[in-house]
Amino acid sequence: MEAVKTTATINIHTNGNGADKIKVAYINDKPFEIKEGETVLSFVRRSLGKKRIPTLCDAPNLEPFGSCRVCSVEVALQPNSPLKTVASCHTPVSPNSYIYTDTEKITRLRKNIIELVLTDHPLDCLTCEVNNNCEFQTVAAQVGVRDVRYPEGKTHLNRKKDLSHPYMTSDLSKCINCFRCVRACDEVQGEMVLSMAGRGFDSRIIKSFDDNFLNSDCVSCGACAQACPTSAISDVFESKSINVQKKVRTVCTYCGVGCNLEVAVNDEKIKSIQAPYDAEVNQGHTCLKGRFAFSFYNHPDRLRTPLIRKNGELQPATWDEAYDFIAEKLTHIKNTYSPDYIAGISSARCTNEENYLMQKFIRVAIGTNNIDSCARVCHSPTALGMQRSFGTGAATNSIEDLKYADCILVIGANPTDGHPVTGAKFKQFAMSGKTTIVIDPRRTELARYATYHLPLRPGTNVAMLNMMLYYIITEGLEHKEFIESRTEGYEDFKKQILNVDINELERITGVDRNLVREATLAYAKSKAAMAFHGLGVTEHSYGTYAIMLITDLAMITGNIGRRGVGVNPLRGQNNVQGAADMGCQPHQGAGYFDVTHPEYHKMYEDFYGVKLPNHIGYKIPQMYTASLDNKLKALWLMGEDLVQTDPNTNKVMAALKKLDLLVVQELFMTETAKIATVVLPGASFLEKSGTFTNGERRIQRVNKVVEPIDGTKADGQIIVDIMNRMGHAEPDYDPDTALKEISQIVPFFKGVKWDELGENGKQWPVKEDGTDTKILHTETFKRGKGKFHYFDFQESQEIINNGKDFPYIITTNRELEHYNAGTMTRRTKNVELLTEDVLLINPADAEKHFIKDGDMVCVESARGKVDLKARITDEVKPGILSSTFHFPEIGLNVIGSDEHDSEAMCPEYKVIAVNIRKSKGIKKAVML
Repeated sequence: MEAVKTTATINIHTNGNGADKIKVAYINDKPFEIKEGETVLSFVRRSLGKKRIPTLCDAPNLEPFGSCRVCSVEVALQPNSPLKTVASCHTPVSPNSYIYTDTEKITRLRKNIIELVLTDHPLDCLTCEVNNNCEFQTVAAQVGVRDVRYPEGKTHLNRKKDLSHPYMTSDLSKCINCFRCVRACDEVQGEMVLSMAGRGFDSRIIKSFDDNFLNSDCVSCGACAQACPTSAISDVFESKSINVQKKVRTVCTYCGVGCNLEVAVNDEKIKSIQAPYDAEVNQGHTCLKGRFAFSFYNHPDRLRTPLIRKNGELQPATWDEAYDFIAEKLTHIKNTYSPDYIAGISSARCTNEENYLMQKFIRVAIGTNNIDSCARVCHSPTALGMQRSFGTGAATNSIEDLKYADCILVIGANPTDGHPVTGAKFKQFAMSGKTTIVIDPRRTELARYATYHLPLRPGTNVAMLNMMLYYIITEGLEHKEFIESRTEGYEDFKKQILNVDINELERITGVDRNLVREATLAYAKSKAAMAFHGLGVTEHSYGTYAIMLITDLAMITGNIGRRGVGVNPLRGQNNVQGAADMGCQPHQGAGYFDVTHPEYHKMYEDFYGVKLPNHIGYKIPQMYTASLDNKLKALWLMGEDLVQTDPNTNKVMAALKKLDLLVVQELFMTETAKIATVVLPGASFLEKSGTFTNGERRIQRVNKVVEPIDGTKADGQIIVDIMNRMGHAEPDYDPDTALKEISQIVPFFKGVKWDELGENGKQWPVKEDGTDTKILHTETFKRGKGKFHYFDFQESQEIINNGKDFPYIITTNRELEHYNAGTMTRRTKNVELLTEDVLLINPADAEKHFIKDGDMVCVESARGKVDLKARITDEVKPGILSSTFHFPEIGLNVIGSDEHDSEAMCPEYKVIAVNIRKSKGIKKAVML
C-alpha cells in the first residue's frame, strides 16, 4: 500500500472571523486533529476508541515500552514516504502522517506474535481465574488466532505456583513476558523487586534474588498483579476475576492520601479491591492496606450489639436500652453539674458528615465546646501554625504538583510507610535525580534515596530550621519581590535570625553545618520547591513553632501560590483534615470560626437556633486533667482508642476510669472499649456513605459497599439517634442532607453537593458554582499578607527534667503494614507480615548493653517500662531509639510523657527520655 499523496488541514472557525489552521494526521485515510505530545497509539485511541489497536505490554499508568509489538501499525511520515512498521505505543505522531491500523501485513504480524506466545502458554482458559477478563485471551481473539502453527514450548508450562505470601500469588506458566509487572514495580512503586532473567524461551520473571514472594523484598502493594494482563501474577482474592455481582467505587479509610478503591462484591460480601486508573489521587495504585486489608469488616471480633456495664461487667443490651441509659446519664450530669462536665472526642476515621454531627451534638444538644478529635494528637500544630502565618491551616498545593517541582523538602515524615502511594511518588522523584532533602532522625527509605539527609536529634526541628533560614539570608537567596509584596514582619524576623549562634545550633542538632548549608542552598536556588512535613514536626513541645518556621522557609524563597511549591502537611489519618474542617476542636466551630468572637458566636447561635457557650472548651489532654480533678463526668468517644494510642497510658486510664459515663462507639473491643460504661457498635467505611477530605483538601465520596453487619449502625446514625432521644430533632443520617447543612455554615464547602462531587471529588474552597481550588494563596493570603515569625530553640522539658537519669531518646513511628493502633489491620493477614512491635537500636548502643539482634530489651522512662524485641540497625544514630505502638500487648505508650506542644497541646510522642537494659523476659506477639 502506498500513502496518499496529499496534505490536509481541518478548519476551525472562530466567531466568523476566519479560520485557525491546526495540525492533523490521517488514520486509515481520514484526517484527525493531533494533540501535543501524543503517541500514535494514544492518538488513534482518542480518535477511534481504545480497542482499535490491540496491545499487551501497554498499561494506563506505565511508560510506553514497546516489547510486545502487537500494537504495530504502518506509518508514512510524509505524504510521499514509504510505509514503515512501527510500535504505536512509543512512536510520536507526526503532522500530515498516514497511519494504517489493520493492513494485511500488520494483521499477519500480530497473529504471528500471538501464536508464538501461545506455544508456551497453557490453554486452560475456561478454568483460569481471569477467564473473559484476560487481555491476552482478548487480543488472541481480536487478531483472529484459531490455531497455532508452531511446536509447543516446554519452559513456562513446567513452572510451579508461588503461594508463599498471605496476599500475592504467581503462576508463571501463564507469563507472556510483557514486562508489565517489572515496570509496575519499578515505575509505580519504585521497589525494583521483579526482574527478567534468562534469554529466549528460558526468560522468566524472578523476585529479588529468585526468591518466592514472601522472602523477597515485596511490599505487597499489588501493582504488579493489577498490571499483569493474565493471571501470571495475581492475589488470593482473585481481584481480576469477572465473577462479581457489582463494583462500587469508594475511598480508603487508612492514611491521608485518600486513594480511590474499586470494590468487587458478591452476595453482599466483599470479594476484592483494585485501584481505578482514572483516580486523580492514586492513578491505579494503592498500598497493601488499601488493596488487601479489608477483611476486618466482617471479622468475628466485630461488635454486634450495644453493651452496658452492669455489676462491673459489660453486658449485651438493645439499642433502646443503651440510648435510654445514656440519655438519662447525660441529662443527670448536665442538670446536676453543667454541660461543661460532658465532653466528646470525634474521629478522623469517620466521615465529614459524622464529624459535623458529632460537634453539633456536643455543642447544640449538650451545650458545651468540650469537643476535640484525634487531629489534636497529630496535626493540631499544623492547623494553628499555618493559620497564624497564612490564614488557613491546610495544604497549599496538590500532590500532582510534584511534576512541576525541582526540589522537595520532607521534614519529619516517613511517607513510604505512612503515606505509601505518595511516598512512592516521592521515591520516584528522588530516583529521577531531582533534589530531595530529608530532615529526619531516622535513615528512612526515602532518606536512602535523598540528595541530602539531615539526621537531626529528635526535638531540634526549630534549631535546624533556624540554621536553614540563616543560610538563606546570609547567602542572599531571599526572594525580595515576594517578601516585599506578599509578606509582613520580615525585617524584625531577619534581625533575629542573623543573631543565631550557628556553632550552638550545629551542636544542638548534631548535623554538620556544611551539610545543612548545602541542602539549604539547593532548596533556595530551586525554581520550584515543595515542602512536606509529618508528625515528626508536629508531635513535639514546640511543634507549632516549627510549622511557622517552615512557612517562613516557603515565604522567604517565594515558594507559595503557584505550581510545584508550597507547604503541604502529610495528614496521618484518612480524614484528619475533614474532622478539623467540621469543627471538631474546642476553640473553633465548623468552618474554623472562633467560638469566643461575638460576631461568629452570634452567627452560630442564629444558625442552630439555640444558645451556645462562648468560651473555649477542653482539648484532649485537658479532658484527662479535668476528669482527675472531678471537673469532667462524662466522655463520648467516636472511634478513638485512647488507651492504646495516647501517651502516658497510666494517666489516661486513671482519667477514663474516674468518669461516671464513658461511651465508646467502636468496631472492636479495643483497650478503651474494655473500660467503657457503654459500648455502641459502629459501621466501617465499607458499610456507610459520606465524604472524606484528604491531605490535599480533596473532598471525595465514600460510597456504601455493603450493608452494615447485623446489630451495627453508621456512626452518624448513632449520633442522630441520641440527639433525637435528648430532645433535639435531627433527620436520619444521610450524607446529602448533612452536606447541604454543612455548605450553609462552612464557607469553603459552599459549592459542595453530594451529586456533583463525581469520582475524583473537589478541592476546597469550592465556590457556589462548584468550581474548586487546586492552589491556595495565588494572589493574596487568607489573612492578607503572610506573616514571618521567629522562635528561639528551646529544649523539651522531657529532656530537661529526665534526660540525666534517662539518657536515650525514643521516638515513635509507624510501619507500612499497620495503621496506628492496628485495630483493623491486626484483624487481617497483614499481621502475618508484621507480627510485633520492635525496638530499633544502633549497633554501638546494643554493644554497650550486650544486646543482640532479637534479644528482649527493657525500655524504661519516668512513667513506666515496656519490653521490646531488639532490631539492631544503623537506621537510627547512637543514643536514639525508635518503635511503634501497633500491638496493645506491648503497650508502648506506657512510657510516654505528659509533655505537649506549647500552643496546640499536641502530645510529644517524638521525644521520650528512656534508659535501656537487656531484659530477661520473652514476649511473643499474639496472632489474631
